[in-house]
Amino acid sequence: MDLALLRTFVTVHRAGSFTRAAALLGLSQPAVTSQIRTLERQLGRPLFLRQARGVTPTTIGDELAHKAAPHLDALVEIAETGLDDESSLRTLHLAGPPEFTAERALPALTELTGEDGQGFALRASFGNAEETLEGLAAGHHDLAISTARPRGALLTATPLCDEEHVLVASAARAEKIGHLKPRRKGAPALEDVPVIEVHESLPFVSRYWASVFDSRPAAPGTVIVPDLRAVLACAVAGAGLAVLPRYLCANALERGQVVALHDPAVPPLRTYFLVVRTGTLAMPHIARAHEWLLGAAADWC
Repeated sequence: MDLALLRTFVTVHRAGSFTRAAALLGLSQPAVTSQIRTLERQLGRPLFLRQARGVTPTTIGDELAHKAAPHLDALVEIAETGLDDESSLRTLHLAGPPEFTAERALPALTELTGEDGQGFALRASFGNAEETLEGLAAGHHDLAISTARPRGALLTATPLCDEEHVLVASAARAEKIGHLKPRRKGAPALEDVPVIEVHESLPFVSRYWASVFDSRPAAPGTVIVPDLRAVLACAVAGAGLAVLPRYLCANALERGQVVALHDPAVPPLRTYFLVVRTGTLAMPHIARAHEWLLGAAADWC
């Protein structure tokens, strides 16, 4: 059986579509379709059921993928690393949300960029969950940090850590707002309180209000900036209240630059996932970065 056909088959199985598999393999979609048809003719059995949006593996297709994928991943590892010049560094392409990646992931991974024979060069890009997962699936990144768990077999996600969200404002602003207490029905009134957020939809404030007060915030955003570090800076300056990850505002809370406006019995949490393309943990530099981040995250929670 042709290994090239098997590689194409496993890629389609993981990607869930001929189009996405073609992009990952650097082939045209007709070429991928032709290779799958050739393999199906050789086996005398259909491997996929064609649907309007992608393909679904048959029982035979799932069995073949289960048997073939580990061996193909091992061959890819040999091809990618076995003949490399030992003096050259592999490059790890990381993607994730700008604040968490900059404050947490990159400082941890820079410890692995040394010349110890196992280090790697590091390239990072920032984006939201949808952008980073799409880039990972398309082969633009090796490792992604995401607040969304991907679906399908193409990507494999491992929980990395949880972040606690805190409702904060500057001390001066907190005095004007007063300690937030729920009204008899619903959440505290916010109609006259400036809100700082990363988007007009108020994703952090809305999530906090839904989790803690079981309601929606009534006030629109007053200051909208597309970076949580800028949100913190505006909160410190007294522009209004904000909901921030505790790791990001912990120092400001300790220094008294901002204060917590509410202390819920169960604070809202958001989970980060470490995501790779299925099979790529066979690559030593990706596996090492993956393991290192999971170890570092034990001290972040």
